[in-house]
Amino acid sequence: MDPLDSGVYWCESTEGSTSNTITITVSGGSVILQSPVLPVIEGDNVTLTCRTKMADPPSADFYKDGVSIRNESDGHMTLHHVNRSDEGLYKCRVQNKSESPESRLSVSDKPTTTSSPPTSTTNLTTPQPHSRFLHLVFRVICHLVVFCPYCISTFLMVSIYRERARGSDPSVSMAMTPPTHAEQGLDDDYDDVLSAVTTEHQF
Repeated sequence: MDPLDSGVYWCESTEGSTSNTITITVSGGSVILQSPVLPVIEGDNVTLTCRTKMADPPSADFYKDGVSIRNESDGHMTLHHVNRSDEGLYKCRVQNKSESPESRLSVSDKPTTTSSPPTSTTNLTTPQPHSRFLHLVFRVICHLVVFCPYCISTFLMVSIYRERARGSDPSVSMAMTPPTHAEQGLDDDYDDVLSAVTTEHQF
């Protein structure tokens, strides 16, 4: 590759959708910064390495958007749990040597995961004791509402019927009087005749 190949690259589909852009830098100098070409996912760890043509530098200063951020003695700088604020142009400088061209670091949003619905249906099929109690109370109230008017109306009808029956049928009192002498004599004569008929029938 030639330094003239440096630039921002992306691709586009036939439907018009475009990919993320990447920056490719081809340096003719002696120091380069190795960084991810594709955008990194938010929350990942990213390591930037400052290299020379001969070997890894013993020490390097790292810059972001032209501002010095830290010095690493082994030439490796790791960004932990990157986010959108870590996006920018990075470069490194080796002591007593030149600095690398800037390289853009892009951070993409973390993909959202949809939680699957619960597979257990225990709570749906098994009512809790409190729910059972409320259901029982509701059923009792429904029965009372339905049957109480019926019972009250039946009781009233029976009471009215009894009151009317008592008013239409006068009470009858029977007085038992002792038999008179004439009635007693008739009874004795009836007994004598009955005895004679019975005796004659036996002969």
